Amino acid sequence: MNIYHFNFLILETALMPPVLLLSSLYLSHTVKVSAVEVNTPEEIFVENGTDAKLPCTFTSVEVISSAASVSWSFQPEGAATRISFFYYFNGKPYPGKDIPFKDRITWAGDLNKKDASISISNMQFRDNGTYICDVKNPPDIVVKPGEIRVRVVEKDLHAGFPIGGASGQENLTVSEGNPVFGNTSRHQKNAATIVFKFLGRP
Repeated sequence: MNIYHFNFLILETALMPPVLLLSSLYLSHTVKVSAVEVNTPEEIFVENGTDAKLPCTFTSVEVISSAASVSWSFQPEGAATRISFFYYFNGKPYPGKDIPFKDRITWAGDLNKKDASISISNMQFRDNGTYICDVKNPPDIVVKPGEIRVRVVEKDLHAGFPIGGASGQENLTVSEGNPVFGNTSRHQKNAATIVFKFLGRP
C-alpha cells in the first residue's frame, strides 16, 4: 500500500500573496525525489548607476508546470543574513517592496526556456554582495541554489577584468550597461554562454 505524507515547501512566504501559501502544501509520494540543477556565473562586475542582468538557468527532468517557482535573495557583503527580495510563481512576479530593491527588479526570465534571470536597475555600491537564485519545479524540489557575487565598480572605469581562471584568459572592459562576468565553474557552462550573448559576443 502506498504511503502519502504532506510536505510544506519552505518558500519565501514574506513575498507570497496568501493564495500562494496554499500551493506550498502538496501531496507527494514517498519515493526518491529528483533534483533541480541551478546554473549561475560565479561573479559579475557592473558599473554603478547602470542596470544589471543576473543570469540564472536551470535543468529539471520534469515538465515545467504552473507550480514551478523562483525566489531570489541577497546577502550584503559582510552580512550573515539574507534578504528575500523577489518571488515568481504561476507566471507572475512578486518583487519585494522593501529597501534596497523597491521598484528596481524586473523579471527577465522564461521558465519554459528554463531561464530564471532577473534585472536590477540603477546598481549602487550598496548592492555589492551575493545574490542567490533558487528554483523549484515540483516534484523536483531538491536544489542547491545558484550564487552570484556582484561587484559594483566606478562608472567609466576602463580597467579590464579577467574571464575564466585558466591560461589564455581574455580581458574584457567594463562598459556602460554591460556587466562583465568573472570566473565560472565547469558546472556553469550554460550560464557562460548566456554571458557572451549578453555582451553581444558570438
